[in-house]
Amino acid sequence: MQPHFTGTSVITDDVPTLAAFYAAALDADVEGAAPFARVTVPGAVLSFFATQGMESMVPGVMSDAMGGRFTLEFRVADVDARHERLLAQGVEILKPPTTQPWGRRSVWLCDPDGNIVNLYQEV
Repeated sequence: MQPHFTGTSVITDDVPTLAAFYAAALDADVEGAAPFARVTVPGAVLSFFATQGMESMVPGVMSDAMGGRFTLEFRVADVDARHERLLAQGVEILKPPTTQPWGRRSVWLCDPDGNIVNLYQEV
């Protein structure tokens, strides 16, 4: 059987804040609470796990872990409408809706931990 990607887990010092951010940005619900919560969208689960929880499971694992920066991408139906809603919620927008030469219209925002979130639609 081929591997099937089902989601990713973000290690954070603030599970409730990060989970609430993604739930609001993606029109989803938060399941669980610190030290582990998740937000489910069609096709994948985005989970959040406390840094201290990870350290308690595997002592020393976080000592050399760098604060990894990454981009999470989510396809949405209407980038411009979502952009307006996020602005009204006070979400930090890094790049307003822009149509890229490769056929995507996207808006970039920043999550509370400083990671980039790309919400896009195919055009």
